[in-house]
Amino acid sequence: MTPSAPSSGPGAPGLDIPALTVTPGGTASTSLTVRNDSDIVEAYTLEVVGDCAAWATVEPERISLYPGTSETVTIRLAPPRSPEVRAGDVPLGVRVLPAEHPESVTVPETTVHIEEFRELRTELVPRRRRGWLRARYRVAVRNEGNCPARVTFTPEQAGEELRFGFTPAELTLEPGESAETRLRVRTGKPVWFGRPVVWPFTVSAADAEAPEGAGEQATPLVRPPMEAEFVQIPVFPKWLLAVLAALLALLLAWFLLVRPAVRSAAKEAADEVVQPRPTPAGQQNGQPPGTGSGKGKGTGSGSRQGGQGANAPGDTGADGDDGTGGGPGTAAGGGQQSSATIDLPTAGGETNTGTYVVPAGKIFGVTDIVVANFQGDEGVMTITFGDRKITTIALETFRNQDYHWVTPIKIPENATVTVKVTCAKPGTPATGRQAQQCHEVLNVSGALSDTRR
Repeated sequence: MTPSAPSSGPGAPGLDIPALTVTPGGTASTSLTVRNDSDIVEAYTLEVVGDCAAWATVEPERISLYPGTSETVTIRLAPPRSPEVRAGDVPLGVRVLPAEHPESVTVPETTVHIEEFRELRTELVPRRRRGWLRARYRVAVRNEGNCPARVTFTPEQAGEELRFGFTPAELTLEPGESAETRLRVRTGKPVWFGRPVVWPFTVSAADAEAPEGAGEQATPLVRPPMEAEFVQIPVFPKWLLAVLAALLALLLAWFLLVRPAVRSAAKEAADEVVQPRPTPAGQQNGQPPGTGSGKGKGTGSGSRQGGQGANAPGDTGADGDDGTGGGPGTAAGGGQQSSATIDLPTAGGETNTGTYVVPAGKIFGVTDIVVANFQGDEGVMTITFGDRKITTIALETFRNQDYHWVTPIKIPENATVTVKVTCAKPGTPATGRQAQQCHEVLNVSGALSDTRR
């Protein structure tokens, strides 16, 4: 184009640059006409200066002109789509340096209008939370546009079971600035029993400063919804009910079976202390014990006459028995109720074994077992009584399980009750965090009686 006014001084060109508008991420160009008004051939070097220099170029960068001639060069602008390129008016200057007369350097200027663009980057973390009634999340926002943004948040849920709260409710961000808001999610009523309830919801972030109908320059006005879930866990997990039922059964068994037996044994012991010991017939006649005129050994007459069946435990009659009415080696009574618990943790991918050894001189008559898999582990459990395999169970098929026998399974002395667990995958207990290892519990109940000698 033609210069607006010739400059004074030898070799100085006439210059003029029109104003222009450019969109970040796009390109724009303008022209500059350089004229040699001197009387010699002159070479000119052209360079963009100022705030636009990082993303502006001149083509060509060097020209040579005869006196009285001119040439037009192109100035290309390509601002990046970045928060660093702020919206508004920016000065553009081109330094024209003559080679022969550098003192005549000229810097023509114009104004470049940079248009607005709005862009938000958002993230909702974590995407999944567990809790009884409430959960907390974080919404991170970054303003990647080139103008200030006022960000608002809108939660959405299919029903009306959840209530939402944002702190703060709005964020004001300069270009390139980041901030966070805290999101609280709460449900109205707890889940007492059963399975966890999953509540999906979304959160949308919008730039409230973006003008309506601004079109592509203001997009995205609203970011795509961010998806998340609130998993409401029951207050009382299913496995806890099974454990409470097992404990209640053991408590009832104690009051119905063990406690009466203990009270009966205590009463018998007290009766033995109070009851006077019978005097043998021989001693009543002044004879030493064992010298009476019994008719024969074990017939019940003679020295044991009148004392049969009344001997205290530990007293022996003339025939050498203990006066309990049983034959040699017969255990007194039907045995004492007993139980044993095997608590067995097992690392993932490994096998572990727990045992209970029947005491020497005893026989363990097993009538009940209770197996607890309270974490919901996955794997295999095998239960063995001595050399007899009782059962093999897949852990993922149960949380608590019990077995009962009318006829006791007898385990001899020094034999073992063995539980063997192969842990495939640890489960997730009521805390909501996956366990580091499997954990099973076996309780064995029955009667512990003496062996025959």
